Amino acid sequence: MSKYPDNIVYDPDKDKFDANTKAYPTTVGSQKFEPVCVDKSDSIKADHYFESKLQEIKKEYETLIDEYKWTRMIYNSTYNFQPILGEPYHLYENKRKELFLSLIEPGAWNQKYIGTFKLLNNGKWELVEK
Repeated sequence: MSKYPDNIVYDPDKDKFDANTKAYPTTVGSQKFEPVCVDKSDSIKADHYFESKLQEIKKEYETLIDEYKWTRMIYNSTYNFQPILGEPYHLYENKRKELFLSLIEPGAWNQKYIGTFKLLNNGKWELVEK
């Protein structure tokens, strides 16, 4: 049982009137109250941005993994010389399936050619030709 009419906003828990704290109009004389239409069309732009950014990061990640694999492959191969930065070297596979790095051009002999690489100043090997 309420001791105030319906149009009076009273909070019995706090024992006070709280019409001024409500997020909605509480009296007949209040300003017109209409729900705001929210335009969510920008969400399509945001989705497109995040999707393209994700694809970009995936591609960059795949490139990084490839660079790591090539670099690891060359460092695990056999070579008996000190590579010079920026010079091309050729990676081959012998009959025992062992990798070795050589100065000999691919057309000069009959070995399974893997690719041509050059050493960068950060210690990474870059694939020049496959």
